[in-house]
Amino acid sequence: MKITEIETIPLRVPFAHTFTISQGAGREFIETLIVRVHTDQGLVGIGETQAWRRQGSAETIWNLVRTIKDYFEPAIVGRSPFDVAGILRTLDATLYNTLYPQAAVADALYDIAGKAVGLPVHTLLGGECREQVRVGGLLSLKPTVEELLDDAQRFHERGFRHFGLKIGVDPRQDLANVVALRDRFGDGVVIRVDANGALSYDAALSLLKKLEPYDIDCAEQPLAIWDLDGLAALARATSIPIMADESVSTDHTLLEVIRRRAATVVQTKIAKNGGMYRIWRLWALASAAGMRIYPGNHPSTSVATAAVAHLCAAWPEPLMEGVFAVGVSGVLAADIVTNPLAPENGEIRVPTGPGLGIELDDEKIARLRIDR
Repeated sequence: MKITEIETIPLRVPFAHTFTISQGAGREFIETLIVRVHTDQGLVGIGETQAWRRQGSAETIWNLVRTIKDYFEPAIVGRSPFDVAGILRTLDATLYNTLYPQAAVADALYDIAGKAVGLPVHTLLGGECREQVRVGGLLSLKPTVEELLDDAQRFHERGFRHFGLKIGVDPRQDLANVVALRDRFGDGVVIRVDANGALSYDAALSLLKKLEPYDIDCAEQPLAIWDLDGLAALARATSIPIMADESVSTDHTLLEVIRRRAATVVQTKIAKNGGMYRIWRLWALASAAGMRIYPGNHPSTSVATAAVAHLCAAWPEPLMEGVFAVGVSGVLAADIVTNPLAPENGEIRVPTGPGLGIELDDEKIARLRIDR
């Protein structure tokens, strides 16, 4: 079997409500790229990545398209889709630091492999260690505490017991939000906070000290992506565990986090970390270093959500309740597959069909694509 073509499908998917984090203005939509890798035997694999511009990523949707079509496609047409590791090495050599476009291509190769042998991807990765994966609800920044609590209550009624709370703009509001969540739900929920790298060291330390009495499970990327020494100092200065997200892209950056003891929790994302193959390597490193693993995603359709679900199903060790299903949990207003994933009682059921177990819906895609 040989690769014959890489098809790119750029989409603009609306958010159900304005999505706001500490970096940039509120977002009304996300630009996501679906990739279809075609083969000479008629099998087609799908993968997803995003143009999620924030600290650590300057990708645009058209840059992703041009990278894949102009550089990746000529480099791998004629190769076997089973040669995942070799193809990724070729793509690194073709254009360095291209994890975002590589993610969709790599995951599409796994989808082809699973379809070729009639098995779900998690079986190819190592077997099924769990049939469903508990996930967290993501609480974006809101104008008032009341609106935040309304969001949290809706998640709670759907069986979510783990919240990822965005912080990093107004420390007084951040504290008020945490206090309100703890007052409303007591010890029945886990609260994690995420500043998306927006805080200075002094501001982060001051805020985390105020949050310590409220049993915060971890603080995600409080400092800028480059400030590993600051993260390490912060980790020693507060009792709240530190999570690295934007600071971790490759296995080399994760090794630096481990060496400096800059975090004890790591978050991975399909697009940010280059797809399932590379994330498995990161999880192995993190596990060996005694770090907790937080499976994440940028807001994604069911395609990238399924990819993380398969990783979680095959992973034999404990995993945190990550927000990898944020897109399909109500943040996005649309999906693009015939069999959308959706949390039930706060859990995502791992697809059992061949490959990723997800099929694209051509009509839904036609309404959202931006190249026609």
